[in-house]
Amino acid sequence: MAQGLIEVERKFTPGPGTEERLQELGGTLEHRVTFRDSYYDTPELSLMRADHWLRQRENSGWELKCPGTSGVSGPHNEYMELTAEPAIVAQLCEVLGAQVLGAGGVAAVLSPLRLQEVASFVTKRSTWKLVLSRADEEKPLLRVDLDTADFGYAVGEVEAMVHEEAEVPAALEKINQLSSMLGVPAQERATAKLIVYLQRFRPQDYQRLLEVHSSREKPQGTKDADSLG
Repeated sequence: MAQGLIEVERKFTPGPGTEERLQELGGTLEHRVTFRDSYYDTPELSLMRADHWLRQRENSGWELKCPGTSGVSGPHNEYMELTAEPAIVAQLCEVLGAQVLGAGGVAAVLSPLRLQEVASFVTKRSTWKLVLSRADEEKPLLRVDLDTADFGYAVGEVEAMVHEEAEVPAALEKINQLSSMLGVPAQERATAKLIVYLQRFRPQDYQRLLEVHSSREKPQGTKDADSLG
């Protein structure tokens, strides 16, 4: 697989005082944005069932999230993020068992790979950046996204981006520390926007995901309260 950045993140349920608490902790508001995400998969949900999540963000391009391999357990997710289209196409072909298709972009392989839109929704997001101490200023900054989807669901995410699997435990320690400071219960696993969308609007697909993983540990996108998105 082509190398990409590793996203380590933990979702939580934000409250009315979350932004005020972030300010108290020295967080700075980076921006407020509104965007549409569209997710693609085969009719059988072959990607999601393999814990791969293909997304097109309006005016931002394609991203494929692939499961991380650090093996660290807990109420968090870890994904390799691919954003270069040739790398995305190669990984899609590998996961779907298809021959590597030409040099075209993702849009060109949707039809040959039987990929179709399975979810699309608009999110309003506020993004905060902060460091927990002066000593951490050279380390990956923590980012907090506070999202509200257009179908009325709100979720927060504490995130760090790292380059190597060996950096995951330290990033996770910082994420859990900040989560605690925000009042997030130690084992809380908030449900992701995408999974709530499937629950509400595509219940058969949601059940298919649950059934596929009922006899083994669920993938990071659907484990315990379905935490991808």
